[in-house]
Amino acid sequence: MTAMARAENKTEASGVARLVALLAKALREQHGLTQVELGKLTGYTGSAISAMETCAQPASDEMLVKLEETIGGGMQVFEEARTYVLLDKYPPQFKNFALMEAEAVTLSSYQTYVVGGLFQTEDYARALIGGGFPKLPDAKVEELVEARVTRRKLFDRDPTAMIELILDESVLRRPLASWDVHRGQLRSLAEDAERDNVSVQVVPLERALRGGHAGTRGDMVLVVTKEHRHVVYLEIEDESVLISDPSKVAQLSHRYAKIRTQALSPDDSLSLIRKLAGEERA
Repeated sequence: MTAMARAENKTEASGVARLVALLAKALREQHGLTQVELGKLTGYTGSAISAMETCAQPASDEMLVKLEETIGGGMQVFEEARTYVLLDKYPPQFKNFALMEAEAVTLSSYQTYVVGGLFQTEDYARALIGGGFPKLPDAKVEELVEARVTRRKLFDRDPTAMIELILDESVLRRPLASWDVHRGQLRSLAEDAERDNVSVQVVPLERALRGGHAGTRGDMVLVVTKEHRHVVYLEIEDESVLISDPSKVAQLSHRYAKIRTQALSPDDSLSLIRKLAGEERA
């Protein structure tokens, strides 16, 4: 990271990043450790610890785990901070939805252009985020990639979340960055589809030739929250809408249900994904 980027981070650091930095420094000094000594205990350099304490480079999720293990003292402050530090890394339009997604009982998504963020591999996410416009600095791209990949913890959360993804077939045929990245994403998607708590279905390209296509109005994510409320999340062109009005949610839920009936079965969808990934013969 350049000196200019570090200076910018110090200026723009969030309240959460500053609080973590203050706590880390205070607890380090309480333990009688230098930055170099704490670095050795956590697997980082002394300069990395210094950068964290000055907010030149806020703590990564991995660093927070190590800080909790070494100087946390069982207080769980760094463990609790992980959620809020991660939220800071999300784009503004996603922050209001991020906690809701992480705590969802049921998550049902329909995607028409790219694989949904929750299912993205690191390489696919990097190609998607780094290839957007306007171009983002490399450091910001990596920050967003880390935040996106971390969302995959939902797959293994206890209590288990039920997760459903419906993709337009064009998503499976649209490569990003390289064919290797694309095939890696398809293989990962196939593996996710075999999880007990996950369902993946594909709407075939020729769907509209069979008498209509319920999904032509775009993406949506339906959520049943931990309080068992039903909401719908929509996002387009860096703007987001969170819909909670029961009548509107019902209308969108009915549309989603129709899209599901027009998609291939989970087994046929998995077979198509594997074939396009090169794992099955046509």
